[in-house]
Amino acid sequence: MSDLVPITVISKTYGVSSRMLRYYEQIGLLQSARVDGYSYRVYDEAAARRLQQILVLRKLRIPVRDIKAIFSSSGNAAALAVFQESICKLDGEINALSTIRDILRRLVETLQDQTCAPLKLDRLLSDQFLVRILKTLRLPQNTIQEENSMAKLSKADEQLSKLTDRDVRIVYLPPAKVAAIHSVGSEPGPEFMTGKLLFDFVKSSNLPVVMPGFRHYGFNNPDEPVHGDGHGYERWVTIPEYWEVPEPFSKKTFLGGLYAAHMIPMGAWDEWVWLHDWVRDSERYDFRWGTIGDRVCGWLEEHLDAQHHYLWPDEEMDQRMQLDLLIPIQEKKQ
Repeated sequence: MSDLVPITVISKTYGVSSRMLRYYEQIGLLQSARVDGYSYRVYDEAAARRLQQILVLRKLRIPVRDIKAIFSSSGNAAALAVFQESICKLDGEINALSTIRDILRRLVETLQDQTCAPLKLDRLLSDQFLVRILKTLRLPQNTIQEENSMAKLSKADEQLSKLTDRDVRIVYLPPAKVAAIHSVGSEPGPEFMTGKLLFDFVKSSNLPVVMPGFRHYGFNNPDEPVHGDGHGYERWVTIPEYWEVPEPFSKKTFLGGLYAAHMIPMGAWDEWVWLHDWVRDSERYDFRWGTIGDRVCGWLEEHLDAQHHYLWPDEEMDQRMQLDLLIPIQEKKQ
């Protein structure tokens, strides 16, 4: 096993969570190996190189679905189409931001020339004044240097991988009774096992009809592997107060409360760090530490539009699934 690297080492070396590595494998982007008598997933040199390629493309803001299309193609056409589409999107964002930046610079220059004069917002922000500014703006110039490096790319990615107040919603989740299903194990994975059992439960109980608008939550349980790669996952669906649930499900009470919410497409688990950093740096909110289960800190993933997913399931919709990342918060004490 000298040429094989355990998942824990890969995760630490490349700064990517084991959850993300398992997701990449689940959707066919990455392939791990198994060694008899060894409980961890392991990766060979080819898998490590593939992971490096994935991470570079993610830093270039390429969506996971497009990365999969690139790797699935034997020629250059798919990569060319993806890169050209990304450039078009970035050009639009760059031009829009450049226009806003240049207008702000002209406003600053105007105010600096009139520091002692009374502030006249009617004139400063008038449509005529802005038209004059726009007419004098220089055409966008290509400022990308020929020399680049992974360090520069990582710095750019770090600057872009931050949430603003506009990216985070503050939501109140109401208390509810839930049907809970929990699994720990490596193969085929607790996310898959709990998902299948929950799907069967929702369909057989006719929950979408009995309780339209039911909610579907999930979370790592425990947060870290208990042995080897034996991680755990738990799912909940809200149910009517009077319901009893069959084994292996259990009936629990979700206390609800205030949460910071950030929506992601399925698989963008790296954005958990973004939401954590937003709460950490918030001037108004603190983390609300507690547990919703043994060794669980209370962070949740809500599967949005669960009703649609269970009534009209299809594999394509699974890939398009949107989730809310949810961190419990509280107002800071003044």
